[in-house]
Amino acid sequence: MNSSFKNSSEYYIQGIKNKDRIILSKAITLIESTKKEDEQLADEILQACLSVSKKSKRMAVSGSPGAGKSTFINTIGKTLLNENKSLAVLAIDPSSTISKGSILGDKTRMDDLVGNEKCYIRPTASNRNLGGVARNTRETILLCEAFGFDYIFVETVGVGQSETMVKNMVDLFILLLLPNSGDELQGIKRGIMEMADIVLINKSEKENEQEAKIAAVYAKRALHLFTNNEKNWQPQVLNISSIHKNGIHELIQLMEAYFLKIETSGFLNHNRKQQDLFWFEETILQELQSAFSKQQDITFLKKVLEEKITNNEINAVQAAKFLVEKFLSK
Repeated sequence: MNSSFKNSSEYYIQGIKNKDRIILSKAITLIESTKKEDEQLADEILQACLSVSKKSKRMAVSGSPGAGKSTFINTIGKTLLNENKSLAVLAIDPSSTISKGSILGDKTRMDDLVGNEKCYIRPTASNRNLGGVARNTRETILLCEAFGFDYIFVETVGVGQSETMVKNMVDLFILLLLPNSGDELQGIKRGIMEMADIVLINKSEKENEQEAKIAAVYAKRALHLFTNNEKNWQPQVLNISSIHKNGIHELIQLMEAYFLKIETSGFLNHNRKQQDLFWFEETILQELQSAFSKQQDITFLKKVLEEKITNNEINAVQAAKFLVEKFLSK
């Protein structure tokens, strides 16, 4: 195999279609690269993915730290693997502020998935970006979908900011709560509850049975406050135990019913098109911000204006308009 072919989009797409996990990993690394010379090839690979038929079910798993997201994914993942399904897990870790590396190591909590040939786990450091959503998570989803995984799980950091971004990447949004979270529902942002398609009260073991039932009642009450969304799906609440595997089969049945509903109604395709438009807008903003920051004179002027704002010499809105006008006049 010559080197020019190995540096072509055809090499990567062919490898992904042939389910070569090494080439998939290389392709993901390529789209994560910040090197200018990798940008064109990464774009070509993503463009080629559009022609690959898609069947993956995209799902987000969110919840506060300690809710048991990784253990839950391990349990439901093992159950799906036993049913001869394949899955990819994109675990977004909080990053070290010094090294920008992934510090939680979700693989250590997914013992039943690591090493299974039908499961692919990709821990990704968030680099403090958008509250935990890794910059190229969406593109990674597209590559994993082209690879042909039946399920793609995106595990978020669960810090609150990232949920909106993740919602615009997936088809199903699962929110994990704890048995003692009944009162805490008062503090959960309305927006996060509105995003949830399925709410799970995790760690509903026997010793937590009473608290888990109360938490489920609180969650149901909270969900009934919201009007029916455009997918015409009433969010469901289940008590589960990832450790004892209680409620997992019921959950999978509920997930299948959900996907059957949104597929037959046409909502799945409609929603994905809307998500594409969302990312179109987001990428425009990112590209403009990138071009903006690359202009040294604009960057210098920005610092000057920042100092004037702090000294009350100019208001923030006026300063912003002035800076943008300077940028556009170049």
